[in-house]
Amino acid sequence: MALNRDFVGREYPPSASYEVSRVKIKEFAAAIGDHNPIYRDKEAAQAAGHPDVIAPPTFPIVFSLQSGGGALADPDLGLNFAMVVHGEQRFEYTRPIYAGDELVTKATITDIRTAGRNELLTIRSEITTVGGEPVCTTYNTIVERGGAG
Repeated sequence: MALNRDFVGREYPPSASYEVSRVKIKEFAAAIGDHNPIYRDKEAAQAAGHPDVIAPPTFPIVFSLQSGGGALADPDLGLNFAMVVHGEQRFEYTRPIYAGDELVTKATITDIRTAGRNELLTIRSEITTVGGEPVCTTYNTIVERGGAG
């Protein structure tokens, strides 16, 4: 069964804010096996020209789907979670994410298409500070295997 194409273009309002902490950055860096000191040590980050500890480039995956998660759970979309795999994730930065940032995410379903027997759904998430400063845009493609038919 194909995903509901009427969802393309739907926007989901900013999620509750996410407060970035040094502890979360350090835990994420450890989880991905990156030992760069700018992810762990404020002095090392400042020596590299940052105001505080910086988050690894893939850190927004921790919170970026909060806003679009409602769409994925909507039964009218027709997504079969048992058949879902992660297809692609990319990040476009305006500026780095720092410890102390308070961020919000607004998500938009930008594409739903068929590729062979699979359905591909792409969500763009705009990440800004609570004050509206652009930080990062993420693109997440979810694949529903064998969904087309």
